Amino acid sequence: MKTLIVLFLSLSSFAQSSILQDGDLLFIDMDCGPLCDAIEAVTDGYNGKDFSHMGMVYHRNDTLYIIEAAGTAVRLNTFDKFKASTTKPILVGRLKKEYSQLIPKAIQFALLQIGTPYDDEYVYDNGAYYCSELLHDAFLYANLGRPFFNLTPMTYKEPGTGKYFPAWVNYYKKLGKPIPEGLPGCNPGGISKSDKIDIVATLKN
Repeated sequence: MKTLIVLFLSLSSFAQSSILQDGDLLFIDMDCGPLCDAIEAVTDGYNGKDFSHMGMVYHRNDTLYIIEAAGTAVRLNTFDKFKASTTKPILVGRLKKEYSQLIPKAIQFALLQIGTPYDDEYVYDNGAYYCSELLHDAFLYANLGRPFFNLTPMTYKEPGTGKYFPAWVNYYKKLGKPIPEGLPGCNPGGISKSDKIDIVATLKN
């Protein structure tokens, strides 16, 4: 039986970056207030951890970047800036060896999406991307259109109450859009539990 050893690293940014490989998926509990809290409350991550954002590792020349959908668009962010968006540990997921051949094509796809608008509506396949949607589609492309990470019905309701989180009600009211309850989507927590990846490290902030 294979034993997975998860490393807990409290090192400099340089030392942390040295263990990261292209295609690694970084999961974070981003400090963005009630909206991030609402995301985390309705999604379950690896070992019960809370994640509200994720990105993919990409090295170019001597610089470590994270490809992410954040802010207003898909972008390249430096590892240090990505790391600064949370005060909590960063979980590192790595594709299992049998899927590693997908990484170059997934990175290629993700890089081609730079500048694509951020998906403020959190609706799948609407010409914009939120963080996990970008990486879902990157690996869908790399896997020749065959599903890789799963889509599941999205919910915006408080567990056990049947009522929408006030943060989501206010959010979609400002957008002038209906809450997309039950539509297919994905989230960082769900991907962190995928059987396609191993959790190989936790980087301490």
